[in-house]
Amino acid sequence: MTIRVPLTERRDTSYDIVIGRGALGVVPALLGQHCPAAAYAVISDSHVGKLYGENLCRQLSAVSRQIELFTFPAGEWNKTRETWASLSDRMLAAHFGRDCAVIALGGGVVGDVAGFLAATYLRGVPYVQVPTSLLAMIDSSIGGKTGVDVPAGKNLLGAFHQPRLVLADLDLLTSLPPVQLSAGLAEAVKHGAIADAEYFGFLERDHATILKKDGPALERVVRRSVEIKAAVVAEDEREAGRRAILNFGHTMGHAIEATSKFEVLHGEAVAIGMVYEARLGEALGVTAKGTAERLVRLLEQLRLPIERPDGASVDQLIEMVRGDKKVRGGEIRFALPKEIGVMYQNDGWTVAVAETKIREVLGRD
Repeated sequence: MTIRVPLTERRDTSYDIVIGRGALGVVPALLGQHCPAAAYAVISDSHVGKLYGENLCRQLSAVSRQIELFTFPAGEWNKTRETWASLSDRMLAAHFGRDCAVIALGGGVVGDVAGFLAATYLRGVPYVQVPTSLLAMIDSSIGGKTGVDVPAGKNLLGAFHQPRLVLADLDLLTSLPPVQLSAGLAEAVKHGAIADAEYFGFLERDHATILKKDGPALERVVRRSVEIKAAVVAEDEREAGRRAILNFGHTMGHAIEATSKFEVLHGEAVAIGMVYEARLGEALGVTAKGTAERLVRLLEQLRLPIERPDGASVDQLIEMVRGDKKVRGGEIRFALPKEIGVMYQNDGWTVAVAETKIREVLGRD
């Protein structure tokens, strides 16, 4: 199955998302078609690199003479400038030139770091996303957002750099730990909440089957989420308009991740963020009553947290939210749902919210 991302701003950067079982085995052929290069730097983390990296490099030896696997320690806390600098230096030391390409093999952290590396290495080289987690397959590998975290917040340093190809091998999900599966499903819930009430209903009805990794059910999750994300990105490549709706749950979610020192997984933080942001929308009168409660029920069924961690104080969360990329003119802004499947729009896709209202919704410490 192939889903096209037809970017309207720069048509030459449009690309395909290939979804299928056993797709990892056809990487060499697809690279020749979508991203030919004299050399390939495979970027992965210490966990995924051992599972799939060496085998992928052996496959790539059939299409290029220079193949090298570069790994860094797994974990969101390693998504840093230091990791980016180390990988850059190692590629330079290995004499990768401008005729090389980067392959991001891993979850969301790997995709973000490798994409930022590709965007900046020798002023930019092409790259391919090979996501290995559900979250990466249905969300972070699509759209060209790359970057690293800094003490002030998540993804505050980065670049828009579109991949030449995204390759999602559904077979890789069979070995995904339950906690990682649930974390990925948080993004699926978000996609339904922002754009497709019927899809949200499917997640409600079939949550048990999905958690059992039923093949057709999981394939439907990947396909529909990719379709939604691809359509939004194609319309608004650089988040100048409607793409802001993809941030539902993320403004508060990123703050929760940072204050927990990334002990809370990204998908878990987004789940919590969606609940609080939906409650915020209801308090402001822009979100239909009962929306937050419906989100709570589904997220709990998918084994996801719904309340902020004890260690995330209101003051800490407010401080992190103030540093969010979506703050404009000092105003804290949120993308909020009108109802399940429809986002609120009124002179833009985000709503300015007073700090006092955010504190009211977060509650007391």
